Amino acid sequence: MSSHNTTKPNGGVPVRRVTESPNPDERLLEWILSRANIYQAWDQVRANNGAPGVDHMAVDQFAAFARDKWPTIRQSLLAGTYQPLPVKRVLIPKSSGGKRPLGIPTVNSYCTSYCFVLEC
Repeated sequence: MSSHNTTKPNGGVPVRRVTESPNPDERLLEWILSRANIYQAWDQVRANNGAPGVDHMAVDQFAAFARDKWPTIRQSLLAGTYQPLPVKRVLIPKSSGGKRPLGIPTVNSYCTSYCFVLEC
């Protein structure tokens, strides 16, 4: 977005005038990764009370982890360099007999992806 300085016709103080429309996608990612949205995503993930992923982090351990690491995670998401951990694969029994595979993401990956789901 660009702008230029201009002066009011009657003199007065200079003002800046935006010369282009803002890109709506520019702010979308910032909103998705906002504190309010991450808290909403965290509430959903916590309500699911899932099993730990490959990092062995339980849902109740995530809050302390996020307080320390969220700024770094958020920055890597904004920069496009975020790399989620692999999904843990477990076999669960089927009611008809046999087993089926189930993927368990890490709490961090699940919470981060849930931020995007909430906004879609």
